[in-house]
Amino acid sequence: MPEEHRLEEQFLSQEAEKRISSQLNEVEQIEIDVQTDLLKIVQGQADGVSLTGQGLVIQQDIRVQEIKLQTDSIAINPFSALFGQIELNEPVNAIARIILTELDINTALDSDFVRNQMQNFKLNVDGEIISFEPEEIQVFLPGDGKIEFRGKLLLKEIGNTRPLAYTAIARPQTHSQPAMLEGFNCTEGEGISIELIIALMQKAKELMSIPYFEWEDIAFSIKNLEVQKGNLILMLEAQVRQISSSLTVLSP
Repeated sequence: MPEEHRLEEQFLSQEAEKRISSQLNEVEQIEIDVQTDLLKIVQGQADGVSLTGQGLVIQQDIRVQEIKLQTDSIAINPFSALFGQIELNEPVNAIARIILTELDINTALDSDFVRNQMQNFKLNVDGEIISFEPEEIQVFLPGDGKIEFRGKLLLKEIGNTRPLAYTAIARPQTHSQPAMLEGFNCTEGEGISIELIIALMQKAKELMSIPYFEWEDIAFSIKNLEVQKGNLILMLEAQVRQISSSLTVLSP
């Protein structure tokens, strides 16, 4: 029986690998393990799904160096599962470890997909709405837990639009210390007011306090962020409401 069960797992795992690989722009390596057996499939159950991958491009210019993901037990559509497709009958919880390289991050920041998400970032500064239009941003990971940002943007105030270039060094929040801004310097332009800096810090605090983020059929929270020289390591907890439609968003 164990060998028969393993054959069923292998069939589902291989079909899932083919399906996901076909919806990625590029993939260097991917391995999926569906933990189930025939009886559980018929009952619409699986003990879990694990995924490991390297060099996954999930959108044009959005690349993940490495990902390891494990779900808890899941309720699946037994009919689709018998044909090698996993469709969820109920949301499933998952944990993931994701590694992004410095090059991955900067390539993503320069992509149309990310730029469209960053357009016209707005702040309320003493009742006045001020917006930022990013023109260029780069991230550097020098090590020692630091992230360095260098960028250019258009600062849009009432009746006035002006360019601004800056550098900033920050340390993300860890289990033992809060997020820290170690330095901020305007390298081009007239600089920014103290009131605007305070509003920026308040907005950053609000963003870091958000319990979870949503993207299509996935709600996720960042549990830990580790900065190494050249790499950013994220530990995520996620709730996936549906696998198929989420993958459709990631397809070319």
